Amino acid sequence: MSKTNLTRRGVLQTGAVAGAGLALPTYLSAASHSGFTNAPGDSSVTLGFNVPQTGPYADEGADELRAYELAVEHLNGGGDGGMLPTFSSQALDGTGILGRKVEYVTGDTQTKSDAARASAKAMIEKEGAIMITGGSSSGVAVAVQGLCQEAGVIFMSGLTHSNDTTGKDKKANGFRHFFNAYMSAAALAPVLSKMYGNDRKAYHLTADYTWGWTQQESIAAATEAMGWETVNNVLTPLAATDFSSYIAPVLNSGADVLVLNHYGGNMVNSLTNAVQFGLRDKQVNGKNFEIVVPLYSRLMARGAGENVKGIFGSTNWHWSLQDDASKAFVKSFGTKYGFPPSQAAHTCYVQTLLYADAVTRAGSFNPCAVVEALEGFEFDGLGNGPTLYRADDHQCFKDVLVVKGKDNPTSEFDLLEIVEITPRAQVEYAPDHPMFAGGQLGSCNPGA
Repeated sequence: MSKTNLTRRGVLQTGAVAGAGLALPTYLSAASHSGFTNAPGDSSVTLGFNVPQTGPYADEGADELRAYELAVEHLNGGGDGGMLPTFSSQALDGTGILGRKVEYVTGDTQTKSDAARASAKAMIEKEGAIMITGGSSSGVAVAVQGLCQEAGVIFMSGLTHSNDTTGKDKKANGFRHFFNAYMSAAALAPVLSKMYGNDRKAYHLTADYTWGWTQQESIAAATEAMGWETVNNVLTPLAATDFSSYIAPVLNSGADVLVLNHYGGNMVNSLTNAVQFGLRDKQVNGKNFEIVVPLYSRLMARGAGENVKGIFGSTNWHWSLQDDASKAFVKSFGTKYGFPPSQAAHTCYVQTLLYADAVTRAGSFNPCAVVEALEGFEFDGLGNGPTLYRADDHQCFKDVLVVKGKDNPTSEFDLLEIVEITPRAQVEYAPDHPMFAGGQLGSCNPGA
């Protein structure tokens, strides 16, 4: 019998979690007679925030949790309201969700799919969570999304970038605000072509799980289409901390670009090792050797320090954006925590507001009513410009940022500069695109 630690509003609670399978008949929600899982009472509603508090993505998880707590504060009428005033919907009024105070429980995914499922399962069965959100790993997101589909609750994914989350593993009860690997490649490839030319040989190091696989597939396809050659692709374990043995063979490969399909602590360590091996000082094939990080974050840049200078990548959002919504969020987050938010914090805050807004517009917590309210929903005022939650696959489409490490940062937070805001139209794709094929959205499951 395993144990999962859950925290409700700062009070630690420990409960036994039954095995990996989800026994739907065991749900004893307070209002199961309402026809859906964990229907809330009249006074409060519980959300489940499932983030990596340990493991290689723990920095992202800590920032996600900060954002979730801020979103709850704003939904309940506290603080300055953050993005509530800028959100185009204007359905949220700071009185909770449908007049119910928002409460929450938290769990640690450990950046492991099994642990994340166990944590989410406990939130649903033991704590009555009606919506689960969080995660900084696509493997976690895919696993928890599947569990939420079975359980009959909504999953508003946090930071998940694999094509599979809204591709072959998409589910009717799951929604993704974050961009994906295809979008990163579509935005980044033209910039790489302009900066480095079309005659390049790329060596890929790739995190060995769903995100790494689809990120490598996407960036390889996009760069090969402009003339690059993929020399090799080597898979690396998610648990790896020293990448020296993977970097050494790059020196004799004939490659003149290293693509690090790594995220979080993995990217910090692999980039550091690459710089230690002197790759950035070398010339190969008559060209300066370059390193590319397809998916970037401010937290990763901070961890890698000076090693990120001049290195290109993509990001979902950045705190330096000057639209009213981004400025409002940065102000709220900075006032509460003393530093600017990461892209992980932004997408998790936005997902919480989008769920609350969908419930409010639908006038119901029923998951199927929420699905209907979110499918095809177009909105603005949450950063990234006009955004669509596509009905076909529950993927958000919005502008994508191409960034690079600043040569002369002014602070430990001012490490990335936006070099291009790629318009939404450039990163859109058909629902049946081959990189996203193989899955069925299916039907909404209301659960109990």
